Amino acid sequence: MAEPDPRNGPSSTAPPARPAPVTGSTLVAIGLGLTSVLGFACIDTSAKWLNQYFDPLQTAWVRYFGSVIFVLALLNPWTRPGVFRTKAPKLQAARSTLLLMSTGLNFFALAYLGLPEVAAIAFSSPLMVALLAGPVLGEWAGPRRLAAIAVGFIGVLIITRPGLGGFQPAVLLAIASAFCGAWYTLSTRMLASRDSPETTMVYSGVVGIVVLTPIMPFIWTTPSSALVWLVMAICGLAGALGHWFLILAFRHAPAPVIAPFSYTHLLWVTLFSYLIFNAVPDAYTIVGAAIVVASGLYLIYRERVIAQRRRAAARSNVIP
Repeated sequence: MAEPDPRNGPSSTAPPARPAPVTGSTLVAIGLGLTSVLGFACIDTSAKWLNQYFDPLQTAWVRYFGSVIFVLALLNPWTRPGVFRTKAPKLQAARSTLLLMSTGLNFFALAYLGLPEVAAIAFSSPLMVALLAGPVLGEWAGPRRLAAIAVGFIGVLIITRPGLGGFQPAVLLAIASAFCGAWYTLSTRMLASRDSPETTMVYSGVVGIVVLTPIMPFIWTTPSSALVWLVMAICGLAGALGHWFLILAFRHAPAPVIAPFSYTHLLWVTLFSYLIFNAVPDAYTIVGAAIVVASGLYLIYRERVIAQRRRAAARSNVIP
């Protein structure tokens, strides 16, 4: 899996797998997965804090710069030139652009909305993936999953409150970010059988840097203090380390074991929102987020049930 991000649909980006027994390896995977989620929460928190000083596009550049440095150091493509070879250059470019758009829109949304609110809306991305997987990948959702998707979007409506006094236009940025994230997830799945995860990781970061760097001279603001430099470093490294820990987690346990723990992201951003910004989510956000999370967890459960049935059917068709 290339650059897996729980906010982009962890339950949908990996193939179904047999439920794993709780072993030492499974516990290691859960620990790594939880650590990766903390890294992703640090991205959002540091990005929101940096938005006080920078244009969100500069913050996005910082996030990509840190990831590119980490990936290049990890993969050392200069001694492995094959990493840059892709069988689907257009799809790689499209996927990387979708990731860039999702990141940029998310950072712009964080400039106006609270951390828990943006995170809760971001978790609607797996619902969008499940809905779009039918026409795009031929993986049609059954009536139960469609019902879960509908309930999940009701949760998004509760958070955003369109037509009510609490509606903020900036929520459209968060929804657009989740939508781009859903298409990013679908394109990741389409690339899985064509390019190696290492190739996809390289393109994810390089395309973002190539697109954003020419813009920097026009919007760049030099950090004014050591603290700002430190938070920039956290923003750049947190994403890279978060993705790396998640990749390590997938080596110890299948995705369905790890995916439910991605929702601890909401707990982290709520805690950081209170400690750093002295802000707490309102009742609408809490109720809506609970509905979105419940819908996402049900989708994960249904995917596991369907996978088990398919394996049982395959075994029954085997002639001894």
